[in-house]
Amino acid sequence: MTSFLQAPARAYLSADRMVGSFPHSVALLGLRIALAIPFWRSGMTKWDGFLNLSGGARYLFEQEFSLHIFGQAYAYPFPLTMAFLAGVGEVVLPVLLILGLFTRFAGLGILLMTIIIQLTIPDGWLNFHLPWAVMALALMAFGGGKLALDAAISRFGLAGTGGSGTAPA
Repeated sequence: MTSFLQAPARAYLSADRMVGSFPHSVALLGLRIALAIPFWRSGMTKWDGFLNLSGGARYLFEQEFSLHIFGQAYAYPFPLTMAFLAGVGEVVLPVLLILGLFTRFAGLGILLMTIIIQLTIPDGWLNFHLPWAVMALALMAFGGGKLALDAAISRFGLAGTGGSGTAPA
């Protein structure tokens, strides 16, 4: 490399190392929170009391929602069961994400829900479903980080080695 390019290259590498030193655990905490919020908010609309589906949720799953597969729209099979499962998932999985408990499995659950949501509302791919899917995949790959209960469980040996909190810093 010519001496003309060495100084800018060194400056770039130094700046890159500095930016890269940001704690991964803080980024993963932010990722968990960002993914949990829309699902929690949606889940809160599905209930009229403990395990009592709201009328709106019943109506949507029985009358409005359909699965769009290969250009055809199909009614939801067992719509009230699907509404109940969606409501439970949209409440339980965000709580697990915020706590960083079973983070990889919560991410998997959110990813599976996102796939079903995409089949239900195909127009939401770029604005909503793609970012949710990528965030869920990142949490599945990296776990919750050090600011997660998974990491605490792993540190205290309550889980085997390589628990969900094994992401770097």
